[in-house]
Amino acid sequence: MKPFDPEPDLSERIHDAVLEAICSGELKAGARITQEELANRFGVSRQPVLQAMMLLRREGFLIDAGRKGVCVAPLDVQQANNLYIVRAALDGVAARLAAARYTRELAHRGRLLLDVGRRAIASGYIPSAIEADIDFHLFIYEASGNPVISETTQPHWQHLRRVMAAVLSEEDLRVSVWDEHEAILHALEVGDSSRAETLCRKHAEQTADVLTTRLKAVVSRAA
Repeated sequence: MKPFDPEPDLSERIHDAVLEAICSGELKAGARITQEELANRFGVSRQPVLQAMMLLRREGFLIDAGRKGVCVAPLDVQQANNLYIVRAALDGVAARLAAARYTRELAHRGRLLLDVGRRAIASGYIPSAIEADIDFHLFIYEASGNPVISETTQPHWQHLRRVMAAVLSEEDLRVSVWDEHEAILHALEVGDSSRAETLCRKHAEQTADVLTTRLKAVVSRAA
């Protein structure tokens, strides 16, 4: 038998499991969680659970619910809009930088991601579509050659993923999203920095309009 991992690693695993449940929509906004419940579910002591819950509170995924423990934070339309404003600016910068240093190897990887994304849309499976979309944008950040862009956006992607999981349905999986991605890739491949920046920023802004509009409806129904 293998020994258990040290507690810090255990708390990280609990954190990641609860975060996945929140971002996938398995744990809905307002769902109450207690240390005892999670400790029993994962078969661990309360200490690593407490550490995981403290981190999730700091990250904004859990909020205090008095003596009954904590609950999943509500979806926040204004926060989502703010995140997309920042993302649109950084996406544009990343695409502009990427166009100036785009290689054949990057072009090949970009086209593979495009194929994965189109197949995810065709499948109608929302988690795969969301994962493919995020992977595409992380690829643009990597291609930019500026690691600060990825480091700046990394804490926010799970919040955006949570929004997407909450508001998207199969009917919302638009082929046009990946047509826009393909246009961005083409601008990168021909080295058109200005067009790549414009397309990437516009794409993020349009996505924000669609998702925040739908999020308002979701929040209103839950009120």
